[in-house]
Amino acid sequence: MDDQEVEIKDIVVTFDTLFEILRNEKTKEDLQKLHDTFFQDFVNYLKDKQNAFGDQKEQQGLFEGDEREKKLQQIANTKKILRDIYDRREKKILNMAINKSRFASNIIDTSALLDEENLFYEMMVSLLDSQRGKVLDKLLNCEVPSDLKVEIKETSTIDSNEIVKKEGIEVSSEVKKESTEELASTKLVRFLMAVPQFIGEDMLEYGPFEEEDVSKLPFEIADVLIQKERVEEIKEES
Repeated sequence: MDDQEVEIKDIVVTFDTLFEILRNEKTKEDLQKLHDTFFQDFVNYLKDKQNAFGDQKEQQGLFEGDEREKKLQQIANTKKILRDIYDRREKKILNMAINKSRFASNIIDTSALLDEENLFYEMMVSLLDSQRGKVLDKLLNCEVPSDLKVEIKETSTIDSNEIVKKEGIEVSSEVKKESTEELASTKLVRFLMAVPQFIGEDMLEYGPFEEEDVSKLPFEIADVLIQKERVEEIKEES
């Protein structure tokens, strides 16, 4: 069997294994298969490193300046490698989602996606499909897209009469009105299984959620999760 096709599993995460994973992501065009518990294994490894540093730091005379700097640098390098792995996998997943939406292909291989990555992939496909329908399909039918709305996340309190201009977008008291309308466009759902944190079509973060959690989610996000049997809708009494 080709070594490139062997799943990386049952491997204790070390600095060397992380470096090898990063090397593979750099040199291979396709997303490489990782063990299902890779994220948890990484967290355990990083915690061990940080705990060991804290324990040794408390031992007077056994943890000199040069050794302390070496340990700190190793922890920093470990985080940098994980960030590089994430960035490269994220780019590949986005390309997969683009190809899925653009060509409506059923041959996109998603077997290498971790659970957290798979949810991100599904959300991106849904977002791209929605945007394609709102813009490209209308243009091809000789229609001008006219119902597009700019999603604005408020980061500060704005006076009702104040208009803030940022990057050419006017934000006024209408923002509050649109926010109210957005809240009305939600579904109440109950989670049938644990779902990690993810980014929705509105580019906001949701979760993480545990089994039996109840939450209101935007229609599009709720529908995707319902379709994937991650949640069930709770009908609200009028």
